[in-house]
Amino acid sequence: MTSPLVSIIVLNFNGKHFLDENLSSLMNQTYTPLEVILVDNASEDGSIEYVQEHFPKVRIVVNGKNTGFPANNLGIQASTGDYIMLLNNDTVVDSHMVEESVKELVKDNQIGMGAVKILSMGQANILDSIGINIYPDGMSRQRGRLEEDIGQYDRVEELLIPSGCAAFYKKEMLNEVGLLDEDFFAYCEDTDLGFRGRLAGWKTISIPSARVYHHYSGSFNKVSPFKAFLVERNHLWFAIKCFPLTMLLALPFYTFYRFAVQIYALLTGQGMGGKFVEEQSSLALIAILVRAYCSAFAKLPTMLKKRKTIQRSRKVTTREIKAWFKKYRITAKDLTMTG
Repeated sequence: MTSPLVSIIVLNFNGKHFLDENLSSLMNQTYTPLEVILVDNASEDGSIEYVQEHFPKVRIVVNGKNTGFPANNLGIQASTGDYIMLLNNDTVVDSHMVEESVKELVKDNQIGMGAVKILSMGQANILDSIGINIYPDGMSRQRGRLEEDIGQYDRVEELLIPSGCAAFYKKEMLNEVGLLDEDFFAYCEDTDLGFRGRLAGWKTISIPSARVYHHYSGSFNKVSPFKAFLVERNHLWFAIKCFPLTMLLALPFYTFYRFAVQIYALLTGQGMGGKFVEEQSSLALIAILVRAYCSAFAKLPTMLKKRKTIQRSRKVTTREIKAWFKKYRITAKDLTMTG
């Protein structure tokens, strides 16, 4: 059987300092056939010239302006692979990563997505993620985040969705469900894409033998007002588009409960919210929430139109979707009170 072509797409914005390690690890892959595409989001740090000089085998797609994570769509459209991997530029991969991934992805034609094991850079025994779990209001968190890697996720198993930091997608699936939503800019767009794939009947598997090492929040500061705005806005857009009606109606109650837990976390200085208030202020956080919800509802007609298309073509029942939220659910406490 002919080995499928894999296209790895690396998105870059002023990330020249990451590219040597990242692209060198991709050039050292044991798997063929393989193509590597760098999508440059209007960098001003000489990234393009650096890659042209030091990595001539890497194809470069130049984006005239920074359009965020959905600029990966330009790389997908330029790719020729049977499988597409989206990979952050602030990562380094094991030499057998692609080989191990393809070995598992081809075992079932309905496998549309693969979640590799992502470990923390500099702390190879600490997990960054292996897939994503979701809270019932659409907020998501990396599965296994900050856990010690002691083999608890070393079995290939079905997951909900992969993290866009390092995710495999079958081109056939993308042709069916579409690409990243370009309204999102950054954060939750991988959740949205993965969930659309699941709604269309595709499976996600974990691939623990494929390892990637990641500098967490290499593109945004860990405590970032812009990141907080995007996450709070985009999770609403994702839910509006993808949730069954009964779950959408219940969403405000879960959000109010999450906010209650968040307030407790702020008062006790726990979690990212506590760190945010420590570096910014409570008023700044409130202002971000107000701005995020205003921005979300300003595009409500657009999201409802997208919802109509997605819900009309979904192939799984509401009962199946609710079962996902039981199996792959994260609690409000874990979402708000951990780092």
